[in-house]
Amino acid sequence: MKKLNITLASTIALSLAACSPEAAGDDAMTADDAMTADDTAVADEATAAGTIVEVAQGDETFSTLVAAVTAAGLGETLSGEGPFTVFAPTDEAFAKIPAETLTELTTNDTETLGSILTYHVVAGSVDAATLTAAIEEAGEAGYTVTTVNGGTLTATVVDGAVILTDAAGGTSTVTATDVEASNGLIHVIDTVLMPA
Repeated sequence: MKKLNITLASTIALSLAACSPEAAGDDAMTADDAMTADDTAVADEATAAGTIVEVAQGDETFSTLVAAVTAAGLGETLSGEGPFTVFAPTDEAFAKIPAETLTELTTNDTETLGSILTYHVVAGSVDAATLTAAIEEAGEAGYTVTTVNGGTLTATVVDGAVILTDAAGGTSTVTATDVEASNGLIHVIDTVLMPA
């Protein structure tokens, strides 16, 4: 899994395209061909990685998330065409929830579990560079992110890290970004977000 710390410097670097403005004539054709080859390579890499669910299944740090997605019946949805951006809590993030609460959610209250999980999903593919630029443009109040369950998160940058604040006032830090899947992106977070 690619793990990149989300800093302003690294996210800006992610958004740069490999195209020379000086290219002209035959050189311009070569640059265009190279860009097409690069785009194809990125698409092939994402396809090889599998869907968001398959990528999560292939990483043991997401075993609780995979079990929760299965319990909530969201596996097929998150394996769909997308694209989706998922703020994916690790097993350590889920461990912050009392065990009895997590058991209740995964066995008896799967509707609430589904609401919590869809609160971590954004329609579209939002890479780290795009998110960071939106935060910078929004200013100190932070950037409002609308999730697929209809709730919102507030994204800010604190000491170079993206912090997500949920509806309950809890915060989660983005610890890795731009993990590619065939139907979107995963950003890793250290705390489960709550819609209310």
